[in-house]
Amino acid sequence: MTPRFERVWQANPEVGAVLRESPTIGVARKRLFDYLNRQEREFLNHNFNIYALELATTLSSVQVMKSIISVRNEEKTGFSALRQLFDAAHGLVPEEKLTPGFKEEFRHLFRAIRGRSKLYPEWQAVPPKRLSGREAAIVRSGKLDRFSEYVEEHIRRYPTGLDPKVMKRRAENRQRIMVTFGAAESDWNDYRWHLRNVMTDAEALGKAVRLTPEEKQAIKLANEHRIPFGVTPYYASLMDFEPRRVNDHSIRAQVIPSMTYVEMMAENKGKGLHSLDFMQEYDTSPIDLVTRRYPRIAILKPYNTCAQICVYCQRNWEIEQPMAPHAMAPADQIDAAVSWFRDHPGLTEVLVTGGDPLVTGNNFIDRLLDKLSRIRRIERIRIGSRVFVTVPQRITKKLADIIARYHEPGKREMCLVTHIQHVYEVTEETMHAVQEFRKRGIAVYNQMVFTRENSRRFEAVALRRLLRLIGVDPYYTFNTKGKEETVDFRVPIARLRQEQKEEARLMPGLVRTDEAVFNVPGMGKNYVRGTQHHSVIMILPDGRRVYEFHPWEKRISLAPTYVDTDVGIWEYLEWLKSRGEDLKDYRSIWYYY
Repeated sequence: MTPRFERVWQANPEVGAVLRESPTIGVARKRLFDYLNRQEREFLNHNFNIYALELATTLSSVQVMKSIISVRNEEKTGFSALRQLFDAAHGLVPEEKLTPGFKEEFRHLFRAIRGRSKLYPEWQAVPPKRLSGREAAIVRSGKLDRFSEYVEEHIRRYPTGLDPKVMKRRAENRQRIMVTFGAAESDWNDYRWHLRNVMTDAEALGKAVRLTPEEKQAIKLANEHRIPFGVTPYYASLMDFEPRRVNDHSIRAQVIPSMTYVEMMAENKGKGLHSLDFMQEYDTSPIDLVTRRYPRIAILKPYNTCAQICVYCQRNWEIEQPMAPHAMAPADQIDAAVSWFRDHPGLTEVLVTGGDPLVTGNNFIDRLLDKLSRIRRIERIRIGSRVFVTVPQRITKKLADIIARYHEPGKREMCLVTHIQHVYEVTEETMHAVQEFRKRGIAVYNQMVFTRENSRRFEAVALRRLLRLIGVDPYYTFNTKGKEETVDFRVPIARLRQEQKEEARLMPGLVRTDEAVFNVPGMGKNYVRGTQHHSVIMILPDGRRVYEFHPWEKRISLAPTYVDTDVGIWEYLEWLKSRGEDLKDYRSIWYYY
């Protein structure tokens, strides 16, 4: 149902009256600030009977409204939501010109300003008599049982790669793919065979699994525009044969581009490579192969390709194709980058990534780690790799032994950072690969990107839980980077904050060790858990929120802020509904700022 603006005014008649009775927008702005200040004062002075949790929502909503109607933020964003509201109140804007997303944002905001978010439908009920001792503990335990049952009920919705039925289907997939390639079991268990047989077009992938016409067309266009595409035989075996995207939706979306993605990538490629450099690595690279955004750690990128390409990868603009033959940087360039680390005594940690460094040979990895380990103040070497899910056969005992050689407790730590997106990606092979490092005392961490494909209720929780059971520590949960070509993947920041508070928080502490972050271009990670690191500064006509992010240097050193436009909550909820979700489960999303 498309909401009407009449519902917005009904949510807060006082705001509607202020706007209608103000002769100019300047008067309306002053009167609204007066009203908001009065509301804040009245609530804080206990002039309204309201529970503390409802009060918290009200006060934060008042601050957001003040931010949105400020002249400063209108100038910063180039838009005035107040003008839109003023014109609507005076009948100057046709109903159809006001988008559902815009209306719903302000309907919820207006409601919360009155202390009526309706997040707690029982807020007017008479509280039960206060209990104590064992009686209180039993009642509390019963409530916690219901919470736990709620969590388990949702987690069970998501089959994993360790479920017997899923394992049986994948064994059949494996046999079918081996027959297609004329491969033996020994080939399948050899990572080099997988790297030699990466499927780089729709015809090849179509022999492994069925593709929809749109999937075929998107892959074809990607090939035509030289947009990197590839899938390893192993990863193809994780896809369900039929393209219904019921259980394997995250796996297919990870590597099969959408038409929107391909068309935008093709358009932006014509503007030059740096137009695709969303993270502004060009501006944070003090020397070839190195990226530095923080005081104590920098990135080293010696190898510029992967076994397969993640559609939303921040560096896909640098990669020509999977397993590109000239992806290895020249030896003198690598040596110069290592020397740069040696010449900067403030650096104590290096992240070796790329591309995926673990698809290179053992000898190269050994030589590189040897060079880095000779810099005595380097106390930690991270290796970023996705081979745990793209070709886990790569994690051999010999490779694990090579990396473990440089792991010296008390002196230097070696660790692996991988990128597992969904429980459907986790297999026995992945688990065994992880355990090769864990048995040697080396930690494996996971960086999850929060996309549409893993954003349903407790979908990310299901992954965290399974990761811990196979030996992987959740590390970061990234908001999908705001690149325009990845719009089909992006989830509102409000949903990420909701997931952290209402889902991750219900799990034991060791399961929810990851931190939710937004990667600010040119600056680095910004924690989204607390509003002290960001603020909503505008609602655009289409309902998208505009955020101002504060750099990690805040209160340490002066640095610019970063303004970013999010995806709309209304559109995201409509997408969830199309996937069969009950939107009542997400009703609090509007109040996460």
